[in-house]
Amino acid sequence: QVQLVESGGGLVQPGGSLRLSCARAGFSLAYYAVGWFRQAPGKEREVISCIDSVDDITYYAESVKGRTTISRDNAKNTVYLQMNSLKPEDTAVYYCAAVHSWNLATMGLPRENDYDYWGQGTQVTVSS
Repeated sequence: QVQLVESGGGLVQPGGSLRLSCARAGFSLAYYAVGWFRQAPGKEREVISCIDSVDDITYYAESVKGRTTISRDNAKNTVYLQMNSLKPEDTAVYYCAAVHSWNLATMGLPRENDYDYWGQGTQVTVSS
């Protein structure tokens, strides 16, 4: 059952930018840590970023560090993933997931089965 809704995916040229959004009506994401994952064809799903629910501590995978920013707007109940300098290898389906009351500093990075809610994914294609 889809609990979160991702948007913002699409086709972009190498070097371009996209901002993905993760939103949910019905409960406040302010109390949830939100992770962004991606799954490329033929590959396992990987976590690329996470923002926690306590101090907005963030995590970035090495593959996206320096090119990606995760942020939240509690007034809009939305978490964003700004991706710049996109590469063809960033092509994947991107998912967001939320877990309640998760402190990255004390609890580490959530595993996939720690998350309470998932979105259905949004396709990002980086190609000229």
